[in-house]
Amino acid sequence: MTSDPPDRRTVVTGIGVVAPNGVGADDFWKATREGASVIGPITREGCGQLPLRVAGEVRGFDAEAAVEGRYLVQTDRFTHYAMAAADLALEDARLRPDENSPFATGVVTAAGSGGGEFGQRELQNLWGDGPRFVGPYQSIAWFYAASTGQISIRGGFKGPCAVVASDEAGGLDALAHAARTISRGADAVVVGGAEAPLAPYSMVCQLGYPELSLDDDPATAYLPFTGRACGFVPAEGGAMFVLEDERAARRRGARIRAELAGHAATFTGASRWAESREGLAHAIRAALEQARCAPDEVDVVFADALGVPEADLAEARAIADVLGGHAARVPVTAPKTGTGRAYCGAPLLDAAAAVLAMEQGFVPPTPNVTEVAYDLDLVRGRGRTAELRTALVLSRGLMGSNAALVLRAGAARPS
Repeated sequence: MTSDPPDRRTVVTGIGVVAPNGVGADDFWKATREGASVIGPITREGCGQLPLRVAGEVRGFDAEAAVEGRYLVQTDRFTHYAMAAADLALEDARLRPDENSPFATGVVTAAGSGGGEFGQRELQNLWGDGPRFVGPYQSIAWFYAASTGQISIRGGFKGPCAVVASDEAGGLDALAHAARTISRGADAVVVGGAEAPLAPYSMVCQLGYPELSLDDDPATAYLPFTGRACGFVPAEGGAMFVLEDERAARRRGARIRAELAGHAATFTGASRWAESREGLAHAIRAALEQARCAPDEVDVVFADALGVPEADLAEARAIADVLGGHAARVPVTAPKTGTGRAYCGAPLLDAAAAVLAMEQGFVPPTPNVTEVAYDLDLVRGRGRTAELRTALVLSRGLMGSNAALVLRAGAARPS
C-alpha cells in the first residue's frame, strides 16, 4: 500500500460478517468477546470418510434468504457468503449505489480456493452423465473472481474492480489494494472475501498441507503458541468491509469506524516458517512506518497463530524483533482458535474483530488455549478491558506470504 495523499485517508464505514461463530457483526462480536469455541465435527455431505474430521462450519446461514435465486444458481457457497457479507457491510455503512456516480464505487475480494463445491458437482455430472449435463455457470462459479464480479453486478458498482488470488495473507492485501484504489480517486470500495473449503474435493486438496491438524478433538485440534500445537483447523466464512475516502464519508455523515493506517507485505516461501520471522518482521516495520506509528503505540496484536511450533516461534520472535520491550506488555490475541482459519477470510475476520475491539475497548480472548510456550502476553480465558487506539493484524499464508495491517480507532459520527 503506497502512502496516501493527506486528503485521501481510507476509513472503514461498514462491516459485514459471515463466520462460524455468527452471521452479522453483532453476533460475531458477542461470540468473539465471550471466547466461544464453535469448532466441531464436519457435517458436509461426502466428507465423512476423510481423515480431516473437525473444522469451523458456518451454521444458521440461509442462502436462499440472503441471495436472490438468479444469483444463487450461478454461484458457489463462497460467493454466497461474500454477497451476504457485502450486503451487511453496505447496510452498516448506509451506503447506497449512486445512479449518478456508478463509477465512484469499486469492489475487491480475496480468494484462496474458489468455488470447489460447485466445480466438483459439475465435474461429477460431466464424468457421470456427459457434457450435456454440465451447467452453463461452471465456467464462472468456481473462478476466484466470481465474488468480485457478482457483488459488482448485483450492486451496480462500476468503479475499479479486482481480485487478489492468494493465500491467507491475501485477505489483508485486498484491503491494501482497496486503499490504493481510494488514494487514486475512488470514493468507496466494497472489499473483503470469504472461503468455503469444506467440500470433498477441496478437503482432499488441503490434506496435502503438512500444517493441517488431523486431531479429531475440537478442544485440542488447534492450540497455537502452546507445547501441544499440532497444526491448524480450517474454516469457512469471512468478512466484507466498506472502505471510503474520509472526506467523502464525512460529507455524507457516515460513521467512521476505523482508519486503515498502514500495510506491508513480504514473501518468504512455502512452509519456510523459520524464515517467516524475518519476512513478517519486515512487514510489521514497514506497516508501522507507513502508519507513522511507533512500536510502543501498538495497543493490541491480532496474531496469525498458525499452530505449528516452528511458525509460532517465528511469529513470537518477529513481534519481539519489532516491538522490542513493548512486546512483553502488549496483549496478543488469536480469536480464530475458536472458529478455525478461513484461509483468505481469516485475517479479514481478525480485522473485523480488531475494529470492534477498538470500539468496545475490549481485547477478546484466545479460545481453548490455557498455556503459552513463548514470551507473549497471550490473552486467555477471559478478555480484557483496555483503551485501544491502534491495532496490529498479522497474517501468513501456507504458500509463503506475510502481511501486516495497522488500524487506528475511528471517530464518532459527526453531528
